[in-house]
Amino acid sequence: MNTNNTPPDWFSNIEQSLIVNGETDITWQHQTDLLVVGFGAAGASAALEGRENGLDVIILDRFAGGGASVKSGGVVYAGGGTKVQESLGEQDTPQAMFDYLNLETQGVVKDETLMRFCEQSSQNLDWLMSHGVKFSGPVFKKKTSYPNVKYFLYHSDNSLLPSHQGEHPPAARGHRGVIKNGNSAVNLGGAIFSPMRESAKKMGVQVDTQTEARQLIVDKDGRVLGLKALQLIPGSDAEKRHKRNSALAMGIATYFPNMLPGGKSMRKLAQYFRNKVKRIEEEEREVVYYRARSGVVLSAGGFIFNRKMVKHYCPKYLKGLPLGTHADDGSGIRLGESVGGATKLMENATAWRFINPPLAWSQGIIVNQQGARFVNESSYGATIGEAMVERNNGKAWLILDSRLVKQAWREIAPGKVLPFQQLLAALNHIVVKKKFKTIQSMCSHYGFDLATIENEIAQYSRVANGETADAFHKTKDDAVALQAPYHVIDISLGQHLLPCTVLTMGGLDVNEESGQVVDANKNAIPGLYAAGRTAVGIPSNLYMSGLSLADCIFSGRRAAKHAAELSALQQ
Repeated sequence: MNTNNTPPDWFSNIEQSLIVNGETDITWQHQTDLLVVGFGAAGASAALEGRENGLDVIILDRFAGGGASVKSGGVVYAGGGTKVQESLGEQDTPQAMFDYLNLETQGVVKDETLMRFCEQSSQNLDWLMSHGVKFSGPVFKKKTSYPNVKYFLYHSDNSLLPSHQGEHPPAARGHRGVIKNGNSAVNLGGAIFSPMRESAKKMGVQVDTQTEARQLIVDKDGRVLGLKALQLIPGSDAEKRHKRNSALAMGIATYFPNMLPGGKSMRKLAQYFRNKVKRIEEEEREVVYYRARSGVVLSAGGFIFNRKMVKHYCPKYLKGLPLGTHADDGSGIRLGESVGGATKLMENATAWRFINPPLAWSQGIIVNQQGARFVNESSYGATIGEAMVERNNGKAWLILDSRLVKQAWREIAPGKVLPFQQLLAALNHIVVKKKFKTIQSMCSHYGFDLATIENEIAQYSRVANGETADAFHKTKDDAVALQAPYHVIDISLGQHLLPCTVLTMGGLDVNEESGQVVDANKNAIPGLYAAGRTAVGIPSNLYMSGLSLADCIFSGRRAAKHAAELSALQQ
């Protein structure tokens, strides 16, 4: 046996691969056809597809499963004429979906891959519904980052902007999973993941939680045979304590965000429980070996919670609010690299600077440190976030006037938006917003260039009055001529009372037909696949709401299907 050395900039507990002469060199505690690492939407999709194709499947998760999928808004970006779209009169085709996404994804995957994603989109939604996920209407037809809970289909992208419309009419493609939780915004991602988890158990998938993959095992020809994991004995007191403490840490972080009174104290309490989890892992886990006859699928999420990796690869995003769990530490990516897997776009991340609702906010202007506009304020939040972080050092300010402030208060009245949307907007109006009688006093406070911002406000008034076209393609109806006094809200990346969610988008390079991890020469690594945010995929250039979950379904199924096909050929 031979173990390679771990690189000095690894920032991970993942070990370099263990090279053996053959599978008999290892005493395997578990054997299966398909072994899936990470039990989120991508892992669940791979497991379900594997079972449907006759494979025995084991899925591992360091915690209880769900990951960033549960933390998401529970939106699947789907189109091409889904049953939900058709029932609500939304006209869409795979070609229309492709033409729009091609504008946003900018060649991050091959055109053939993107078209296949669009052509399979409706069928993938049907497939999710066959596993118990529910989708429905009504449709919300206006621009919004996330609609009121009574709406389950909406435009979760930039398709309503004139600059993003082509020959096809815009179609609502944000399919929210239906879940009965009143007006709460908690566990929205559970609408997608929970039915998939239950279906996996019913179909005989072996789910091993509290189990962390640490090392891939390969033969001398470079084929992945399985892996070594660290596991708390199922049913043991240690496993129960690990589940309890990790659930407490996660629950506190979810229900007591930092912006609430006492939030910092609750964060310390959450860290206390995470430290207990870490001690249990360090002291009470056992080594377990898993053999995977048909392949290993890496679907362990991205690396947004590995702050050293974020600092190394995409430091611009460090001040954002990470989306996911502490299992999103890059371990899946590092496992792939440990056997020669290549990575791509590791510098890419997405920052969701949502400012609508309230709609009134998007009718104001966003400026940078110089006082210059740099984006269409009606754009989808990730588009605003990308422009803010990549081109303006994560700094931005929203400028409104008194009319828009009053309008915003009306738009966040109880029952009109989700509670967290109401809370964030109200907090920023009361605590963060500053009022200035003149442009000069505003510039003096923030350091804006006076001539620049005077020109921007004057030009914006001409856009609102229909006198000129907007440089950022904003329509007359989406703009308001601003008048003194001016109200300014800091919406920068690190503004803690208006959290800006961030998620990493880079990962392992894969063969886009099979989902196999490839090396630097584009050669497939036998027996190894990657899916979801562990891999580069459809949303890796620019994110749209639901595009990551949709890619998880697409890529998870792709990997399992290919593994099953190879397995059948070898029999």
